[in-house]
Amino acid sequence: MTPLQTLGEMMRERTAVAAPELVEQLDDGKVRCFACGHRCMVAPGRSGVCRVRFNEGGVLRVPHGYVAALQCDPIEKKPFFHALPGTDAFSFGMLGCDLHCGYCQNWVTSQALRDPAAEATPRDISADELVGGALRLGASTVASTYNEPLITAEWAVEVFRKAKQSGLRCAFISNGNGTPEVLDYLRPHLDFYKVDLKGFDDQNYRRLGGVLKHVCDTIVMLKERGVWVEIVTLLVPGFNDSEDEVRKLTAFVASVDPEMPWHVTAFHSDYKMTDRGDTETKSLLRAAEMGREAGLRFVYAGNRPGWVGKWENTYCPGCDELLVERHGFHVRSNRLAGTGRCPSCQRTIPGVWS
Repeated sequence: MTPLQTLGEMMRERTAVAAPELVEQLDDGKVRCFACGHRCMVAPGRSGVCRVRFNEGGVLRVPHGYVAALQCDPIEKKPFFHALPGTDAFSFGMLGCDLHCGYCQNWVTSQALRDPAAEATPRDISADELVGGALRLGASTVASTYNEPLITAEWAVEVFRKAKQSGLRCAFISNGNGTPEVLDYLRPHLDFYKVDLKGFDDQNYRRLGGVLKHVCDTIVMLKERGVWVEIVTLLVPGFNDSEDEVRKLTAFVASVDPEMPWHVTAFHSDYKMTDRGDTETKSLLRAAEMGREAGLRFVYAGNRPGWVGKWENTYCPGCDELLVERHGFHVRSNRLAGTGRCPSCQRTIPGVWS
């Protein structure tokens, strides 16, 4: 890397050939990419919607061998509440996204090739070094996050292969704009998947650069493939917080699996969406109630530690026993560790508890 290199030039140096499972060769050197729901047809010399997967002489090249963000967090921050509570996730991120959400809280990495104000840069690292960092810090899980991990799936799989060999769990923190091809490619290496279900209005989804049906289909496909899934919805005032939309969204999640955890979290003014206030606690509590009314058995309200009462905790749907008590990302008590059963009524609680 030289001081005069652009970010795009730096990233083009840090690529590998796409996995054959995620590309189709077309006529005239064009390729079809299956890493995300856009299924971009990419001509030679061009890139896909994500800006980081590009066609070089008829070969699809993809991000490889770097990170732009690296941190060890409580797994509850991802958020996962039914996946090894009280443990840490070693989180790594790359650059780029297939969406362009105006309220993105990770915009410095996700919008790096779209927005000149995003100044994140790649740092060379090997899969062995990443996994070694996770082990040194005592993490239980390695998580691909901070940008959209579907568009950097090949690098994630390389890291996850090493992580699995060392006894670690592997997770995606994703917008859920997937395809059957990419989910089949990831499945042997993936344990946990957080899907950011951004609302239930297709017109609004298209404003963000996505399609609602693609995300809904991904949630269904993940369940069919046996991946542990938790759903998160950032409740944005005036964007996705109407009662009608929340009821439709929670009804959909319940139709896939009423025991799939749903987290409703608070928006704060960020990036390009600074024209509205933060989500009020009462709005979170009402959305959580609507989730329960839809039949969801594990509903959580986030980003308001100490303000949302019971909605931070896990209770048994059978006997209402308190099973996991939390304050924000801190687990105060966990009565499910090692068994995954309610100690009072012996009901099995879905998730990964040991």
